[in-house]
Amino acid sequence: MDIATSAIAPDLKLAEYPFESKYFYTGGHRLHYLDEGQGESVVMVHGNPSWSYYYRNLVSELSPFFRCIAPDHIGCGLSDKPDDQHYDYHLAQRIDDLDALLSHLGITERITLVLHDWGGMIGMGYAARYPQRIKRLVLLNTAAFHLPATKPLPLALKICRSWPGALLIRGLNAFSSVASFVGVKRHSMSANVRRSYVAPYNSWKNRIATLRFVQDIPLKPTDRGYDLVSAIEESLCQFEHTPTLVCWGLKDFVFDRHFLKGWKHRLPHARYREFSDCGHYILEDASDEVIAAIRGFLSQPTKAGKKAGETAA
Repeated sequence: MDIATSAIAPDLKLAEYPFESKYFYTGGHRLHYLDEGQGESVVMVHGNPSWSYYYRNLVSELSPFFRCIAPDHIGCGLSDKPDDQHYDYHLAQRIDDLDALLSHLGITERITLVLHDWGGMIGMGYAARYPQRIKRLVLLNTAAFHLPATKPLPLALKICRSWPGALLIRGLNAFSSVASFVGVKRHSMSANVRRSYVAPYNSWKNRIATLRFVQDIPLKPTDRGYDLVSAIEESLCQFEHTPTLVCWGLKDFVFDRHFLKGWKHRLPHARYREFSDCGHYILEDASDEVIAAIRGFLSQPTKAGKKAGETAA
């Protein structure tokens, strides 16, 4: 067991996570990532409050055919968890971190992005910088645009953004722990899998990112990050002909039908797979079906100048 794993969970062997941990230093902080397989790069970007563990089954499936990169954001998973004085827990920094990692690994072309939750905003922020590098997109209950006008901010997120919510998240690990239960609808997580999800967030100090992610959601023009989200949203038109697969759990209490409608409006060419009985953690609820869909999608040839909708699986 490596030092990072032993630090977060001395008595817990992570379930179904048989990978070699790798590390990259950015801004003086150690960022953990998986780098499995060879071939074209599939970059998997997680959200909050998960970590690269979310992609474990997808990495196992794709790594015989592709180079699978799955980082843990700073403050998440097996990465360092600095305090606010030493790290800027903000969307722009997250995009910079992903940019730095991929540059370090020499991944600069024919990239497939697999994005979930906050990973959508981070990954599409990277894609907006380098649209020519992106070959395909896979979107899993995520967003890269502002909260839809038809959807109010869920009460649970409002509470989490308040000081009582901050106490619940950092004091009781409420966000990560609750998500491991309510984030799945078709199948409950096993006890070992659930413990593996929450293992990195085992103290007040180590739960800083799960709180900062929620607080970083920009809701009005005066909020920090609002203009950046607007720019990412406006950039989506650049991917009109990028092959795209969208797999969506319709019982997600945050990224629900309102967000799905937003994607359909912005990326009408994409192939959409909707799962009426699944929740936020779609790769847990419908693991076999979603992974098979992604595998089939990636096996389809792409041709320059051909509309993405003609090639998506």
